Amino acid sequence: MSKSVSRLKSMKKVGDKINHSTKLVTNIPAGMAAAGPPLGPMLGQRNINIAAFCKDFNERTASIKPGIPLPTRVKVNADRSYQLVIHQPPASYFLKQAAGASRGAMEPVKEICGKITLKHIYEIAKIKSQDPTLEWKPLKEVCTMLIATARTCGIEVVKELDAKEYGQFLEDRKVILEEQKKMLQERREAKMLRTA
Repeated sequence: MSKSVSRLKSMKKVGDKINHSTKLVTNIPAGMAAAGPPLGPMLGQRNINIAAFCKDFNERTASIKPGIPLPTRVKVNADRSYQLVIHQPPASYFLKQAAGASRGAMEPVKEICGKITLKHIYEIAKIKSQDPTLEWKPLKEVCTMLIATARTCGIEVVKELDAKEYGQFLEDRKVILEEQKKMLQERREAKMLRTA
């Protein structure tokens, strides 16, 4: 009996040494990391000094336009220090900016919220290929991934784009967006009436 108890104690000591910490994966707006929710509680659960983290993140992203969402990976070490990896903004952000769309389509395949050219795709791919997850992929694969992402956002990829036609398309799109907002508001009100 005593041998088995001593074995269990030694196994427990070995088990305590294993690091089971998880990576924190989140999007943080550039230059706007604050101690409040939702970032503060996530850092607090992992015993990270929140004020030091926010200061460090804001210093690293000072050269980027404030408010741009940045995918961030944080690995916590045993001594409460952390390793911070900041990626380029998401592909959907770049695609919507290039298309001049404020948001994606509600029904992506049936509805078009914007148009971009293959040159836009190439330029975005060059930026996204700097990410640690995509740096070993060939540019052609990154372009293919971006075209698929554009399709899911409701953005059409074309070879050439006429400025006047696209300006008219965006004006028509504003009217459609207003109709969709009214429809969503009516649905919310109807739902509130059913639950009340």
